[in-house]
Amino acid sequence: MGTLAKNNSGLFPAIPSFLDDNMLRDWFSWPMNRNTENGSVPAVNVRESNEAFELEVAAPGMNKQDFKVELDNNMLVISAEKENKQEEQDEKGNYTRREFSYQTFTRTFSLPERLVEGDKISAKYHDGILHITVPKTEEAKIKPAKQIKIS
Repeated sequence: MGTLAKNNSGLFPAIPSFLDDNMLRDWFSWPMNRNTENGSVPAVNVRESNEAFELEVAAPGMNKQDFKVELDNNMLVISAEKENKQEEQDEKGNYTRREFSYQTFTRTFSLPERLVEGDKISAKYHDGILHITVPKTEEAKIKPAKQIKIS
């Protein structure tokens, strides 16, 4: 890993951060309103705990059936498609107004294989936000300080 994360106190050595190298540099430098075919790339919040990386994808108005979350060759691919139809007809069945809209987006994140447990990734959609949990391997978790006995 190229860059190192530094803590605020400066007391501990810098620790390699999954977010510094793989997610922030490559993916979060995109403009938030970058246009796709019919819409924009949704905002994504990423929170790191000792146990996992938590991603929150802002996607109001969608349903959980609209999403697809895949892990393909250490690439986490989040995509969604939603088609909306609005039709108004007169009493004879003739259209007086007919509108269609189609929303689609894809976000891709590179995951370091040895630092995350790809087979344990989970996702849920609630109140307009897709929540994705990417558990860390034991190797990636910060171990508590160990007291060394002085002889």
